[in-house]
Amino acid sequence: MNREKRIEIYSRLRENDPDPDTELKYASPFELLVAVILSAQATDVGVNKATKILFPVANTPQAIFDLGVAGLRHYIKSIGLYNSKAKNIIESCRIILEKHDGEVPATRAGLEALPGVGRKTASVVLNTAFGEPTIAVDTHIFRVANRTGLAHGKTPLEVEKRLTKLTPEEFRQNAHHWLILHGRYICKARKPNCNECLIADLCEYRKKELPDRKVAK
Repeated sequence: MNREKRIEIYSRLRENDPDPDTELKYASPFELLVAVILSAQATDVGVNKATKILFPVANTPQAIFDLGVAGLRHYIKSIGLYNSKAKNIIESCRIILEKHDGEVPATRAGLEALPGVGRKTASVVLNTAFGEPTIAVDTHIFRVANRTGLAHGKTPLEVEKRLTKLTPEEFRQNAHHWLILHGRYICKARKPNCNECLIADLCEYRKKELPDRKVAK
């Protein structure tokens, strides 16, 4: 895919959604961190239902740490893997309190040192909470990048590196949000909704079906 086509793809996504954001509900970097940890192998809708109950009770590292693992489990038991997530969040709270003065670290190294925080989670927090132009590659973005031709790769890290390199700088801050929403609602895993796609004529997916639209060569 050439640069002109990439620019047009991102331009259309930007025009459709000029100020994209995560669908996770949060009011601080710490709330976002907790929500993203909880979102592993869970839906944003499910996480929001749990945090809607949790955050009014405890939404700071100290408050959640004071709940303890058992107390936190009570609020997140509707989410998959809640036992391990509760342990990771409580331990993360301890580290944040002891090593970061109660503030979420704003560096990749600091974030990835927290239990339950991998590269993808760190990238989401860096991008959404701290405004860094990182691109977190989840299953949706991995699929969209490979399917459209924006960035081919066999692993999430390969796709992340290529997207970061090939995405024009003016679009890099919001690329993660545009692509994840596109994958979630349009470019779905089993059957992409090509007839509803803003970039279908630019996409390089060989199996796309466009009976009502012309496909650019």
